[in-house]
Amino acid sequence: MDGLLLGAGMLLGSYVLIYYNFIKAVPCMSPINLKGKTAVVTGGNTGIGKMTALELAQRGARVVLACRSKEKGEAAVYDIRKESGNNEVIFMMLDLSSLASVRSFATAFLSSEPRLDLLIHNAGISSCGKTKETFNLILRVNHVGPFLLTHLLLPRLKANAPSRVVVMASAAHRRGRLDFSRLDRPVWGWQQELRAYADSKLANVLFTRELATQLEGSGVTCYAAHPGPVNSELFLRHVPGWLHLLLSPLAWLVLRTPRGGAQTPLHCALQEGIEPLSGRYFANCHVEEVPTTARDDRAARRLWEASEKLAGLTKEGSQNTSLKPRSPCNPSAQVATGPALSRFRNLSLPLLSEGQRT
Repeated sequence: MDGLLLGAGMLLGSYVLIYYNFIKAVPCMSPINLKGKTAVVTGGNTGIGKMTALELAQRGARVVLACRSKEKGEAAVYDIRKESGNNEVIFMMLDLSSLASVRSFATAFLSSEPRLDLLIHNAGISSCGKTKETFNLILRVNHVGPFLLTHLLLPRLKANAPSRVVVMASAAHRRGRLDFSRLDRPVWGWQQELRAYADSKLANVLFTRELATQLEGSGVTCYAAHPGPVNSELFLRHVPGWLHLLLSPLAWLVLRTPRGGAQTPLHCALQEGIEPLSGRYFANCHVEEVPTTARDDRAARRLWEASEKLAGLTKEGSQNTSLKPRSPCNPSAQVATGPALSRFRNLSLPLLSEGQRT
């Protein structure tokens, strides 16, 4: 009996140590009030997105929940209004898998909303489910759709500068490897889905890096935010029912709550003084170094150009979206140059010790 009690105590003690060192989220400490500001949160009807939207609403912002499901979106609006006491929370339809839907959302938003201060790309998928598409659905939802939406809303963001773009990233970007020859090929099976998810998260980090360079001096800054290991619908959504029942209790024990997962995205959206870190990757409310594949400026530029084509924004589609004139890619382009990129390089070493790896 004593042995069992000792074992239980050691197990509990180990869990407490693991929880407070690896699971518990570092809170966003910004005290900023958002009265008079407008924020768009994609996928704001559930999980991290809903908790992010709730916090913004509690701070007085007008919050637009950009969601695919009208029923779930309107239900989330009701919940957030009730809990925050803020009636300036609305739903607008957005399906990131459809470029037509992205354009429709942008048109509706720009015609009805005079401000945009925060654009938070929270929505994402990790599996194609039973959907069969002729393109890479995971890349479309996680990167190409947000890329297009950012482009379409940039004029409003610039008009209300200082403003921010927050892109939901993941530690999975470390496993990503972008193959530009097959970037948009359909994904089949769980192994390809795992690879496609990691690749899309690498695309998020590279996109944020290139966007910061393109927007330098505009007053619009951008950040890639890793929410940490979170108990959300993202990975359990397509799990069989019997396995879901087995994994749910385990997920509750070892993963963060959606509110905890919202802390780093909120830090990137709200914390004052991080403007010089535009384009960087954050985890646990600290800037964190990324592997060489995620700070390859040549790859970031190549991804930007490929994304323009996939989003229908080149001459093959409608228009080129380059925000600044750029020289053609060459081998030396991978070496960071210019004030923005030298800022990244100069800050990386001292800031590495501040971050907490996940």
